[in-house]
Amino acid sequence: MAGQAQFRKYSNEFLNIGVGARGLAMGSAQVATVNDGTAGYWNPAGLAFVENTNVNAMHAEYFSKIGKFDYASLALPLNGNKRTLGVTALRFGVDDIPNTLFLVEPDGTINYGNVRSFSSADYAFIFSLAQKLKQTEKRAIQFGLNAKVIHRSVGSFAKAWGFGLDAGLQMQVKKWKFGLVGRDISTTFNTWSFNFSEDEKEALYLTNNDIPVRSTEMTAPRLVVGVAREFKLSSKASLLAETNFDLTFDGQRNTLLSSNAINVDPKLGLEANINNVLFIRGGINNFQRALADKDTLNQKKVWIYQPSVGAGFKLQQVRIDYAFTNMANQSSSLYTHVFSLQLDIVNAKKKKSK
Repeated sequence: MAGQAQFRKYSNEFLNIGVGARGLAMGSAQVATVNDGTAGYWNPAGLAFVENTNVNAMHAEYFSKIGKFDYASLALPLNGNKRTLGVTALRFGVDDIPNTLFLVEPDGTINYGNVRSFSSADYAFIFSLAQKLKQTEKRAIQFGLNAKVIHRSVGSFAKAWGFGLDAGLQMQVKKWKFGLVGRDISTTFNTWSFNFSEDEKEALYLTNNDIPVRSTEMTAPRLVVGVAREFKLSSKASLLAETNFDLTFDGQRNTLLSSNAINVDPKLGLEANINNVLFIRGGINNFQRALADKDTLNQKKVWIYQPSVGAGFKLQQVRIDYAFTNMANQSSSLYTHVFSLQLDIVNAKKKKSK
């Protein structure tokens, strides 16, 4: 039996998938321009732009529908739209996992009636607060904070609770937009507890498995920097371009710029806006070096990346977004269709004032 506390490089990875079909279609390049309820995930400072009650929802299925990812958020403007409160909920789960601990009877026979199923699920609840710091015609600055509560469970065997903080900043100078997010700035932790029956302990012991008692995994801070600009194409069309740089400091990773001290993972996104009704999007991210396809002899490595495309349609206070993403890379097939819904609930008094 063992208990330990340590940093894990890929802890809470479900929080790095991304939310909203708009952000996923743009290669997750969002921290400089996000300005709706999804900002509670991408950059809490962007919530300061929310003028009406904003509701977002998304459902996606990964790995041939084995993994299910659900997201919902609510953003509420306060104090004359100078502050915004946001609440975000996420769940990534794999259900109906067979438990084969007791598949084999003591006499060596196989009894499929002993197989039971369980779920492994990760939950996150994010509470956000955003504040406008400066607002002029040429310059705007806003700041935001996240408090994250994390719950993870593996059937009845293991459960974890965790907590962490994020902080974000956005600034607009003329036609340029900048974003900065410090994620897990408090060093997010998950404290695990385990619960096994005596029969389960015996089965684990006989199969040479360790029986953990308690452990704590920690997620190191990371920094995301973004810059964007919108280009006017005509009186009714524009093109938004954004690039983000995801900086990690927890040891060498397989990223575009990699070292033991710092790793840089770039993300690129484009969005064409036609009359603020139709949106066409594209993006690339997750640059990595990997073995070339079918090259098993020379061990030659090439650069691969994860592409995505999508579209959106807005009608009054409703926006429907779609993303077609590849969870693998540009040459492998692991495609996912993502749909998300956004709803602005306009206060009746605001309608009259307009």
